Amino acid sequence: MINFQPITNVVGILTVLIGLMMLTCIPVSLIFESGDAGAFFESAFITIIAGILIWKIKISEEASSVNKREGYLIVALSWISMGIFSSLPYYLSGFVINPVDAIFESFSGITTTGASIITDIEFLPKGILFWRSLTQWIGGMGIIVLSVALLPLLGIGGVELFTAEAPGPTADKIHPRIKETAKRLWLLYFGLTMVLMSLLYFEGMNLFDAINHAFTTMATGGFSTKNSSAADFSPMIQYTLAIFMFIAGMNYFIVYSLYKRKFSKVWSNEEFLTYVKIVIALTIVVAFGVYFNSEQGVEKSFRDAFFQVISLITTTGYVSADYTKWGNGVLVICFVMLFIGASAGSTAGGIKIIRHLVFLKNSLLEFKRILHPRAMIRIKINKELVAPRILTHILVFLLVYLFSFIIGTVVLCFLNVDLVTSLGAVATSLGNVGPGIGNVGPVDNFSHLSNPVKLVLSFIMLVGRLELFTILILFTPYFWKIN
Repeated sequence: MINFQPITNVVGILTVLIGLMMLTCIPVSLIFESGDAGAFFESAFITIIAGILIWKIKISEEASSVNKREGYLIVALSWISMGIFSSLPYYLSGFVINPVDAIFESFSGITTTGASIITDIEFLPKGILFWRSLTQWIGGMGIIVLSVALLPLLGIGGVELFTAEAPGPTADKIHPRIKETAKRLWLLYFGLTMVLMSLLYFEGMNLFDAINHAFTTMATGGFSTKNSSAADFSPMIQYTLAIFMFIAGMNYFIVYSLYKRKFSKVWSNEEFLTYVKIVIALTIVVAFGVYFNSEQGVEKSFRDAFFQVISLITTTGYVSADYTKWGNGVLVICFVMLFIGASAGSTAGGIKIIRHLVFLKNSLLEFKRILHPRAMIRIKINKELVAPRILTHILVFLLVYLFSFIIGTVVLCFLNVDLVTSLGAVATSLGNVGPGIGNVGPVDNFSHLSNPVKLVLSFIMLVGRLELFTILILFTPYFWKIN
């Protein structure tokens, strides 16, 4: 039987935490005199009061033990609560007058998708711009990981929460204790954000833009303070953003190993090596396509290709150029990249390279099994055997991902969205990328879509961010069955 007491406790505390984070936007509003400080105060007050009320709900006396079911519910309800309450500043400020638009922008932020309904970003007040970036930074590493790291007062087991939210199938741990792992992940995440912010500032960005882009880059979110996104900045800044997007798409175990100078663990990791090879190969192919389908020079063609390949693979979604004008061949490649994803254990969305790697190896070995039906042929990753349970989980994940994409596309078509736009909108939402194809391409946004479509896409963003099963398992009869 599900114990709802720890669920309300954690969701309430996390809701209060979101309210407190809203308060950090007030100094930004006051410094820039942007006129939205009142909206943040009201939003924070409502959110904190709601969080306290949820926290104080008494369902039972027992609140210490958390099993897998309760862990999934905590993660799902926490993210839903975060998405709903994070929409308040948009709506109460008056700059987003449609509540559905506010919810869409909010869920796009916390899931680090980067899709937007705002047509003129530079018109927004500085407080709202900062909140957009902050929600992505919070969602990048995950509010549950933050809570496990900083809120031991929750008094519940961290493993269930961490595994329910952690992105991708990876057994790598920085530290054997889950709380210590969460702390070190957040310290590493924070440190990289500060380094990037400093570099961007010294390369010519103003401090406000540097902070915002550091937040959304390390979160692989893609929200920018400029209408033209990364195209507004110098080539040096674009290269810097691309490099840090690449780092953000790495497994944080690999990033930690680099920090500790354990290079052997880095170069023996098959997923990381595959990640590097994919980026190099696609950059070369796309660069040739850009060069021959535009009037750009060699360096600009390479830079745009390099930047856009990394932006799409890591699901960051920054835009340095309109890739829909690079020819149909490049456009198809860009669409395929919406499904790749970067490394497991990163802040990126998407399917993740490790799943593609296991699937490809298993498919190739199947030919060998056909020739040698009695042989015991097993898959190895990093010289270790892949357990049958993990292999089954990955294959089922890929199948569910495909079905989710197809069903989402069909639903959008029934809601009168054209086929190409439906394909692009669902692919980019499920992969938490941002730009898609059709009428939601790199120079378009989602404002023209109907309210039902925006709500469907908001749900798809959440499903994609929490790796499908965390949300979809709630719709199965097995989850609610009383044992």
